[in-house]
Amino acid sequence: MNLFSEALAWIGDGAHWGGPGGIDTRLVQHLWISFAAVALAALVAVPLGIVIGHSGRGRVLVVALAGAVRAVPTLGLLTLLGLWLGIGLEAPLLALVALAFPSLLAGAYAGVGSADRTAVDAARALGMSTWQLISRVEVPLGADVLLGGIRAATLQVVATATLAAYISDNGLGRYLFAGLKSRDYPQMLAGALLVAALALLVDIALAALQRAARARTRGTGLTGTSGPLRAAPSKG
Repeated sequence: MNLFSEALAWIGDGAHWGGPGGIDTRLVQHLWISFAAVALAALVAVPLGIVIGHSGRGRVLVVALAGAVRAVPTLGLLTLLGLWLGIGLEAPLLALVALAFPSLLAGAYAGVGSADRTAVDAARALGMSTWQLISRVEVPLGADVLLGGIRAATLQVVATATLAAYISDNGLGRYLFAGLKSRDYPQMLAGALLVAALALLVDIALAALQRAARARTRGTGLTGTSGPLRAAPSKG
């Protein structure tokens, strides 16, 4: 309990705020690294997952590859990338991209694949193109699951981004590594508490977005006046 109090006191000490090594700066760095990794992974994983969910093709192969990536220890991958790319943000960023990819891919193809088949068939009968079918029906109806994948990936990355400090002077992980080296355990615990608090806040925000997507899907229905099929063009 004394260590916990010391950690809270360390966080509350004004000397640890401001400047290049301050808590506020480390928080911004941690968020930037995390969101950049998720965004880069999403550029490939989400479109690929949507295509797989829509077509049903290549699912086994891609899921197997994503599972293989998930099985690679992040610290081991980071070490290998660090030896290859050297000191800096490139190695941890790539390692975190690999960490985020499987959850983003799974959320995208599961979300699109879970779209109500009645709504999908009705959209096809109304003459929707493939792009309209995906963007107006399948993605909106699967948004809840898709956002769940984004939420899971983001939390994994935020929690693991402490490893960025392993080979670069960035993020909240710096407090863990510096505290371990100097045996400053209040600093180590303070870093862990800050990461946990940050992950909790991010989770709350993403959970609110997911609930909003779920409520919107349920509120519009499948064929209501504001539903995804309302604006569908008809043949002829």
